[in-house]
Amino acid sequence: MRALDPGTANPARADPALSPLLEFDARIAKIGSRIRVLSGLAWPVAMEARFLERWRAGSPEMPAPPTQPVDHAATIEALDGILPRLDRGHPIGDWLYKTAWSYRVAALMLSSVGTPRFTECSALLYGHPATHYRSQDATTTQSAAKMLEITDQLIDSRFVPDVPYDIPAPDFAARLRERIDPFFTDDPVQVVLDPELASKAAAGSKVIRIRADAMFSDLDLDQLVEHEAFIHSATMLNGKHQPWLRCLGTGAPRTTRTQEGLATFSEIITGAMDINRLRRLALRVLRLQEALAGADFIEVFRAFLAAGQSEADSYRSAARIFRGGDVRGRVCFTKDGAYLEGLLLVTAFVKRALHENRGDTLRLLFCGRVTLGDLVTLATFRDSGLVAAPRYVPPWARHPERVLATLAFSTAAQSLRLDSFSLQRFTEYEDEIMAEAPWSGPESASP
Repeated sequence: MRALDPGTANPARADPALSPLLEFDARIAKIGSRIRVLSGLAWPVAMEARFLERWRAGSPEMPAPPTQPVDHAATIEALDGILPRLDRGHPIGDWLYKTAWSYRVAALMLSSVGTPRFTECSALLYGHPATHYRSQDATTTQSAAKMLEITDQLIDSRFVPDVPYDIPAPDFAARLRERIDPFFTDDPVQVVLDPELASKAAAGSKVIRIRADAMFSDLDLDQLVEHEAFIHSATMLNGKHQPWLRCLGTGAPRTTRTQEGLATFSEIITGAMDINRLRRLALRVLRLQEALAGADFIEVFRAFLAAGQSEADSYRSAARIFRGGDVRGRVCFTKDGAYLEGLLLVTAFVKRALHENRGDTLRLLFCGRVTLGDLVTLATFRDSGLVAAPRYVPPWARHPERVLATLAFSTAAQSLRLDSFSLQRFTEYEDEIMAEAPWSGPESASP
């Protein structure tokens, strides 16, 4: 357990109930560090080459990923010993209870790989695409379908520009280092090549890993800077710099929806998001819903292909959905729905916070790994020093008024219909104005 430094301002002196809670915080953070969700579900990289080889030969076969559950009985037992002892009547006690509970659900999920309980736990942590929020009219699946419809209105899918992936991983890693080094002034973040990484990139507080055999684009650079470095690495580092609450620096599973939503929001608000990536996020939600309804791996792979993705991207997108589940369908990993759902929730929170003149809460988004609800809970503890200001805040979030201008314009622009006119209409409109004002022509000029 952490020893409190008597030489520093101790918030527990003003609130004696904090002392035992800070001890529990340290214990929960230590226990939670044992739970590695994504690494425990990763598929071997070699499976991709085998599947695509069989697919191209005209005889596709279902992947056979490892489905060995991870024994987390001791972790669950340790958390069960803490949960009843947390004072949920205290805001920090309630926050710690939710954090410990999410670690317990994650441990149970990893212990249930390949079974329906795996999906039940996944949905508790990352959401379900068919969830209908009480205050909203659409599910995430319906929002994803609407987003694809809107992008189709903006640009015919036949004309969506291809993105050239022509930057080898070593060159891309060097360019990424150049972009992030000036930002992380006090905490060097390494960029390393990883030949076993299933995704193209993954970020931690000290290292951003890049898939060694992947090819990247110029667009990837802006997206990874904003998403992985300026959000995922930054919030983890900010959490580790917190003087009292260690769980802010551990990335509890319950924070994933907010973190992925914030990272995706960051891409959009900075202009780093391109239409291909936005469509991919929406397509993953629709394919996830189909897999949950019973579509198998090959059916989901084919659906990604039909939507315009490459064979390699279609395999990787399908693998993300079925990791830890059952390639025959229904048992899935629902995390891929968290990006769009989290984006919608973060956008709604930011709009509401700015509407209520609570722009100050935006900086709390970066104080560590938090949920949107945590921002309300933890805001009251900034003055006492229990929650410190974040060290690393991306440029766009330092000026909430800029965010508000972008959101206001995008909301107003939604009223413009694109299905009722063509480019020729702009010329016709000017001609109509001239025709309706005969006094402005040369024949009406005074002698």
